[in-house]
Amino acid sequence: MKLGLVISTNEPELAWNAFRYGVKAIENKHSVKVFLLGKGVECEEINDDRFDVKHMMNEFVDKGGVVLTCGTCLKIRKRGGTQLCPISTMQDMVDLTVESDRVLTFG
Repeated sequence: MKLGLVISTNEPELAWNAFRYGVKAIENKHSVKVFLLGKGVECEEINDDRFDVKHMMNEFVDKGGVVLTCGTCLKIRKRGGTQLCPISTMQDMVDLTVESDRVLTFG
């Protein structure tokens, strides 16, 4: 199954659980893409003692997950894309929703 996850939060526990879900889905042989939107574009910079979001993001990508990041949301925050969170567009989000069998939102 192809899964699309839209993450629009920078809340540590919720973001961590969203990527943890993505990792588990990949381990169960599903294809998973994440689109970071709004506050979600801040996920890579979340620092929390209990919820290591960046580690979970790296595990997600290392297992084959794809992360797309809203370029407009980054620009509003005066940030650019990174290797882990490359700049993407609304068209990429449309494509994610069209190609996915299921889309889940976190935020």
